[in-house]
Order: sequence, then C-alpha cells, then structure tokens
Amino acid sequence: MDNSREFAPTAGERIWRAIKEALIILVGAVVVSSVLQHFVGQMFIIPSGSMEHTLNVGDRVIAQKISPVKRGDIVVFRDSGGWLGPNPMVRRSPIGQALEFVGVLPDTSQNYLIKRVIGMPGDTVACCDSGGNITVNGFSLNEKAYLFRSESGEQVAPSDIRFRVVVPEGRIFVMGDHRNASADSRCHLADVVPGEPQGADAFVPLTDVAGVGWAIFAPFNRTTVLAKAESLAQAPAAAAAAPQRASIEPAGVSC
Repeated sequence: MDNSREFAPTAGERIWRAIKEALIILVGAVVVSSVLQHFVGQMFIIPSGSMEHTLNVGDRVIAQKISPVKRGDIVVFRDSGGWLGPNPMVRRSPIGQALEFVGVLPDTSQNYLIKRVIGMPGDTVACCDSGGNITVNGFSLNEKAYLFRSESGEQVAPSDIRFRVVVPEGRIFVMGDHRNASADSRCHLADVVPGEPQGADAFVPLTDVAGVGWAIFAPFNRTTVLAKAESLAQAPAAAAAAPQRASIEPAGVSC
C-alpha cells in the first residue's frame, strides 16, 4: 500500500516551513553581521572635509578592527572628549535604525570622528622645523602624499599653530589631512575639563578607537585601499616611556 499521500505536507505547513527557514537565515545574517561589526570591521560615513582629499564628504570607509593602531594610520574614534559639541546626535529613519542595528551604518548612540595618527604614546610632536614641517621625535615629516591641495594645486601648510607636545600613555595625537579645516588635537590643547589637566582631551584614548581605516568602499568611482603614510612610518620610536600626563608647550596654545 502506498502511504506517501498520507504524509505529504499541506500548503500551510509548506508556508510555515518557508517562513521558519527565512527567519533562521535572517537571524543568522544579523548574528554574523554583529560579530563582524564588533570584531572585524565596520563601515563609517565621512561627515566633514577635515580629511580631504584623502577622504571626501560622503565617502563610505571600511575600518578594520584586527590590526593595532600605528603612527600614520587613519583612525575612527568615539567622541568621548566632546569635540563635536553638545548636540552631535544623528537622527535616523526607521530604515536607517535597522541598518544601524545590523552594522551597515555606525552606531549613533556615540558619534565618531576620523583623523590621522601623528603621535603615539611617548612621541614628541612639534611644529615646526626650519622647513615648516611637523616633526615626530625630531624626524621631519614629508606629508606631501596626503595633505590637502586646492584646485590650483596649492598645498595646505602642515600647521599654522606652533606647538610641542609629548603624548601621554594610552593616548594618541591626531590631525586631519586638510589642516585648515580640521579641529583636531591641536585645537584642544587648551581645553579645560574638570578633574583633568589642561589639554588632556587633545589626546585621544586608544580605548576610544573604533577601527583603523582600510579602504573607501563607496562611491564606487573612489573605491580604493587607503595608502600607508610612509613618512610617519619612518619616524623613530620615542626615546623614553610615555608619561602619565602630557607635556604641552606653550601653555594655552590652541586654534
């Protein structure tokens, strides 16, 4: 006797089975995306012109979370120092919130900045030598490969602000590639925060770094792997261990 018809699934059972499979796939995709977001990499949108033309406004940048931070890296970091001001929150649509949840868009519960690492813990960063160049541990940087150039080809100065700092332990000194449009570490050397020495917020905690810029993903006519900053990689290591507190000269210097 043929009993195959007795065990054939009904139309309702087939629909429910398809729904369950779709839910399993969706949940699996969310889990994988969340794991990748937290441990491998995440996409960020460039909101300002502070890194032009290495990164332009609206570029989608993939930041990887595997490699340790090095001098010359472009890093995405949380704004725990309040550089963006008192009301930096981005409001997303329901669709944007869903994309944020699965890691396609950055978490808007904390806003992010993106800059280039100029000084690591213990480094002495100064502006400027006789040639007008930033120095790191006495080494004169050649920054022509990434500093902003105008349409006429004129390159922005490495810095119009003269300073000398020693980066404290656990922190980094960062600057934008478009120096005239970047409110970076230089602009916070005189900030006063209760319970902290003056200028402490100018140095970004390594624990705030969300990832190291790896590539521009979109727009597709700009898709590329971000180049290394060779000059910064050539600068010598700090001669002494990083101090607990930063050294800032002259006191009160800012943008």
